[in-house]
Amino acid sequence: MPLATFMKIKSALRLAALDPRALALALEPGMALADARARHPALLAIEANPSAEAKILTDILAWSRRFTPLAALDAPDGIMLDVSGAAHLFGGEEKLQAEIEARFQAQGLTARTALAPTPEAAWALARYGHVLRPLISFLPDGLDERRLARALGPLPLAALRLDTGLVAGLARAGLRRVSDIILRPRAPIAARFGTHLFARLDALLGRTKSAISPRFEAPPYLAERRFAEGIVARDGIEAIILSLAQDLCTLLTRHGEGARHLEASFFRVDGAVKHLDVRTSRALRDPEAMARLFRDRIEALGDAGLEADYGFDVLRLSALAVESKGEDQASLDDTLNSENDLAGLIDRLGARLGVRRVTRLSMQDRHDPDFAVVYVPAASRARPRKCAPRDISSDAEIPALPPRPLRLLLHPELIEAIASVPDGPPLRFRWRRVLHEIAAVEGPERIAPDWWKEAPGFTRDYFRAEDRDGQSFWLFREGLYRETIEPRWFMHGLFA
Repeated sequence: MPLATFMKIKSALRLAALDPRALALALEPGMALADARARHPALLAIEANPSAEAKILTDILAWSRRFTPLAALDAPDGIMLDVSGAAHLFGGEEKLQAEIEARFQAQGLTARTALAPTPEAAWALARYGHVLRPLISFLPDGLDERRLARALGPLPLAALRLDTGLVAGLARAGLRRVSDIILRPRAPIAARFGTHLFARLDALLGRTKSAISPRFEAPPYLAERRFAEGIVARDGIEAIILSLAQDLCTLLTRHGEGARHLEASFFRVDGAVKHLDVRTSRALRDPEAMARLFRDRIEALGDAGLEADYGFDVLRLSALAVESKGEDQASLDDTLNSENDLAGLIDRLGARLGVRRVTRLSMQDRHDPDFAVVYVPAASRARPRKCAPRDISSDAEIPALPPRPLRLLLHPELIEAIASVPDGPPLRFRWRRVLHEIAAVEGPERIAPDWWKEAPGFTRDYFRAEDRDGQSFWLFREGLYRETIEPRWFMHGLFA
């Protein structure tokens, strides 16, 4: 049965797409559904699903990156590939085009492909170039404006991606093909139909440069392997990743750079694509370390992580982010080796657990202990900040800050405390139903409230207190007696 999809356009149901059987019945997109069914009652029409079609087109785009990393969507029904630097890997443009068409056909998809020097010419030939197939064999060889104009002249003006109303107006003026406007003076036509028409013509013929917008930018460096049959064994996949890492590191060494973000792409025989990425805490240029990170990543995913099934016929390793890296020099005190060991540990933990789950503490310019440090990814580019030293240029002696606990409670906990004098240190306190008698105390460390806020709060006096059992606590009183009638005491941290 002939098959067609329909959708609602301006309060009317019209045909959106047709299969070859429906096209053979002289039906065409845009025709009213009622007229189509009146002509052919056996027509099977289903409602179009634009969101599902967009999802399929996105999957096709991801699959097409096996041919080139520069792949862009050409909604609603096409994709655009820049194969200028990849065609030689397939034996030339004609063989690449034939392989793309064969692979689409093997997946049950009918595709019209075209190779041309400009994106606009490729779009026009893919949709209207069936009458020019014997004449366009030279197009991939380079950009020759005269030959391109002669070859594309017989195309209809709809090949310029013009509005249907404009195409109809040009047809009433006797202009139906691209050659009709190439051979005529521009001024009279532009005055009547606008300059947009000739802007599209110049782009078609390469007089103005245009570029596609890839969904994913091409990585700075990549290495790739292709196989006649799918690779299924995990040992084989890891060996190929190591080989790709060696090729990638050769390129990085040649340019004096190291990788900070790596991605491995696995293109399965049946069209599915899997991507694994790892990030590093320093510029990496060691193939063994790269392969180990991806091995840890695969192990963390488990047996069903890669889902090899039919096997992978294309494996690609890309360096998505790089930075300058000089040659490593050995140090006498073995400092470099210890730093590399720590960086390697951070990278391996990040590959297994996720780069955001491996964190370190970073100092902040805040006087409030709750915000003095924050957790940041250990593999981030920012270096840990150190506390600024006190200014000791003056003759006055400035006492050092009292020690603080390495770890604080998640939230300060309210305690019951008794002090000998107002605004003085505590004598005893009760915390979590346990009474503690103070044997020694140090402080206070006074922290003023945020005076620039509308409700700044109260002053805090921090004390380091040790009870008779030898346990050390970091507690504070919130509020002075001149600020509030009932100051409160809190436990904020514990000393080891």
